[in-house]
Amino acid sequence: MGSIGVLLVAQAMPYLEQELDRRYKLFRAWDYPNAAQLLSQHATAIRAVVGNASAGADAALIEALPKLEIVSSFSVGVDKIDLEKCREKGIRVTNTPDVLTDEVSDLAIGLMLALLRRICESDRFLRSGQWKRGDYKLTTKQLK
Repeated sequence: MGSIGVLLVAQAMPYLEQELDRRYKLFRAWDYPNAAQLLSQHATAIRAVVGNASAGADAALIEALPKLEIVSSFSVGVDKIDLEKCREKGIRVTNTPDVLTDEVSDLAIGLMLALLRRICESDRFLRSGQWKRGDYKLTTKQLK
């Protein structure tokens, strides 16, 4: 365990949490029901905050951590990070942009095909046994 303090403000994947705990002095926010107690005891040790799209670092948290150097989000968005306060204090901010771009594109194409070809409807038709009573009307829609 390192001597640099990292405040984890959002539950992370076990691997990420284990690696942070192995390399740094990890403070899990949920282990401290009283945030003021956590900050009064460890504020000067914490140099990094790690969160996600639902939990980050607001202005009050940033102000309470005098040694803060970086705020990192292990998700795409930075909506929960006070970017202006970080800029004002010279604190670096990182996130994972474009990590899902290809997957979102693939899923969008898949959903369009499923809609146009009525895949979900035809699956329900088959699974419910309706095929025994007659044919399923196929579609011939095309993307242009």
